[in-house]
Amino acid sequence: MSLPKIIWSKIDEAPALATYSLLPIVNAFTQAAGVEVVESDISLAGRVLAAMGKAEDELSKLGEVVLQPDGNIIKLPNISASVGQLKDCIAELQGQGYDIPNYPENPANAEEEAIQAKYAGCLGSAVNPVLREGNSDRRAAVAVKKFAQNNPHRLRAFSENSKARVAHMAGDGDFFSNEQSITCGGDAKVTIALNGKELTSIDAIEGEVLDGTFMSIAKLRAFYKKTIEEAKADDVIWSLHLKATMMKISDPIMFGHGFEVFFEDVFAKHADTFAELNVNPNMGMSDLEKKIAGHAKEAEIKADFLAALESDSPKLAMVDSDKGTTNFNASNDVIIDASMPVVVREGGKQWDRTGAAGETVAVVPDSTYAMFHEEMVADCVKNGQYDVSTMGAMQNIGLMAQKAEEYGSHPTTFELEEAGTVTVSAGDKVLMSFECEAGDIWRLARTKDIPIRDWVRLTVERTRLEGIPAIFWLDENRAHDAELIKKVNTYLADHDTDGLDIQFMKVTDATRFTNARVREGKNTIAATGNVLRDHLTDMYPILELGTSAKMLSIVPLIAGGGLYETGAGGSAPKHVDQFLAEGHLRWDSLGEFLALAESLRFIGNKHDDAKLAALTAGLDAANQGYLDNNKAPGRKCGEPDNKASHFFVAQYWANALAESDNAELSAKFTPVAAALTENEDKIMAELLAVAGTAQDVGGYFHPNDEMASKAMRPSATLNAIIDGI
Repeated sequence: MSLPKIIWSKIDEAPALATYSLLPIVNAFTQAAGVEVVESDISLAGRVLAAMGKAEDELSKLGEVVLQPDGNIIKLPNISASVGQLKDCIAELQGQGYDIPNYPENPANAEEEAIQAKYAGCLGSAVNPVLREGNSDRRAAVAVKKFAQNNPHRLRAFSENSKARVAHMAGDGDFFSNEQSITCGGDAKVTIALNGKELTSIDAIEGEVLDGTFMSIAKLRAFYKKTIEEAKADDVIWSLHLKATMMKISDPIMFGHGFEVFFEDVFAKHADTFAELNVNPNMGMSDLEKKIAGHAKEAEIKADFLAALESDSPKLAMVDSDKGTTNFNASNDVIIDASMPVVVREGGKQWDRTGAAGETVAVVPDSTYAMFHEEMVADCVKNGQYDVSTMGAMQNIGLMAQKAEEYGSHPTTFELEEAGTVTVSAGDKVLMSFECEAGDIWRLARTKDIPIRDWVRLTVERTRLEGIPAIFWLDENRAHDAELIKKVNTYLADHDTDGLDIQFMKVTDATRFTNARVREGKNTIAATGNVLRDHLTDMYPILELGTSAKMLSIVPLIAGGGLYETGAGGSAPKHVDQFLAEGHLRWDSLGEFLALAESLRFIGNKHDDAKLAALTAGLDAANQGYLDNNKAPGRKCGEPDNKASHFFVAQYWANALAESDNAELSAKFTPVAAALTENEDKIMAELLAVAGTAQDVGGYFHPNDEMASKAMRPSATLNAIIDGI
């Protein structure tokens, strides 16, 4: 009987480059046990080509795989594209000869509207809602956690009397304060309308939780203005933290309002010019500069922006001080679940235009999630920085299956064109009603019943396995959470919870409870919704481990299969820049190594196979050796990089298989282990020989496979050994 295939996602940026080196090694080993690992292209470029009918729609195919009982996917981090990234990708593909149209930002006719609609499916979080047909189990492997404690990375101390803080709207006009929520009593067509005019409709199902809410733009802008004034008075850096990649409709709008308010006088002075050039503040400074390029007022506009930064404005956080790139360069440059952990890691500080680190007021408008970040910063201001060598761990069970909660709200999010009443109705029955102003951001989110049941099951199972407290981060004062509390209590009764410590807490209390245990070296399970899952599973791992890429990220699919995610991609663009400039890729593939082990284990749990069991045990040993011998890539050119880390995992894996009780694998890998060990110096010399050499892989979004493979497999000796297995 042949064993099921593992599907390895072909994606973007640094993890995509790493795959050119790693996947040949993986297949050489796994095929020895009858497991084939095949690629599926769900990169941004692949999705763009599929949208325009120039390639197979691999994402849709994987959407079918996750509904199969044996579905098994290793999913690497992909680009959640902004409009700017989408346009750059399209331009690159056009330059490679693909006949695809430009992205029409402002469609002028039906044809352009149709093109925009096709490309819209490539924006933001297009991949995750399709693949995540299960809830999330994220935690650090015991060996990874121990390694981090024994080899602690540096966290910067908070200053005494630090002025660092998080500012949010405190429930005044934000999504949290305006939320209404209901549970559907039966299947129904539900219509969303503004002043009686239909915006869209959905087919809701029995037991589904529907949430409607809106962000008051007038109150948002007033909030921005207030925090800017406070930052100036307190002499701290002002920074805005949103998630325009995942919340691709709402958060770019919120970003644009922040951009306009911070540079209010500049936007007012040049309003006519900006209107003439179709400047969209939601796209940020980088897009604005492209649109004013060559205009008669280009120099004047740039001078006015610079003068605003140098005048009586507060200091503005920078994405790159050396390049003069501010927090407002592009909406996708600052992603909250990656940026806020840096604020905590750096002692409540960010960087100003001079490159100097300074305390910041981190602006997170919606209090729904800002309360978590507020408490994280406040905890460190009060109690000091964490101790990596002793701190406990946060494990997370995340409710995310079937497009649960806000991350599935894109089709039902609207920037309202006029003031009036938004209604959510089933037939003649109005389920929810909202009084809004023109420009407000209104959205409806959905959470189906089956994922909630599965979330409760996973939480109970993990709590019993770990023997530690589990906290459902649910606030009875939030409309959505109140509905979930009722359901969770009902479904907890279906399980044996005797002796388990399972509690409900609002966000602030849950953060305090978890942090107190973290400081005592104790572990805690956080059972959270989809967005908090994202925020927590970057914040705590970055503090605990140095990166969230080292977390186990397992999605037990409801249909019975498994999705294994390999960590964060937030720093991937910088990794690519370094690789192209000097041939050094510092991406750490530990997430891929761990995901592969879990993927193989999943097959082994369903198919009793001695060779597969030995292969998996060998990889576990290799991963342990990788950690014990600290073979993670160095950051600097000239140090062993990602390619070298792949070599060492291959060596450790081959050594383990050579010593295996499985005679067939032992015989096959004994000469491989010997060759990798005997040729170690030669292989390392060949890998390091390219250090400092610029690389050309034929494209950023759509590399040339032959060129990228050559760049990532520079050791002829290693290649011959691997290809000969």
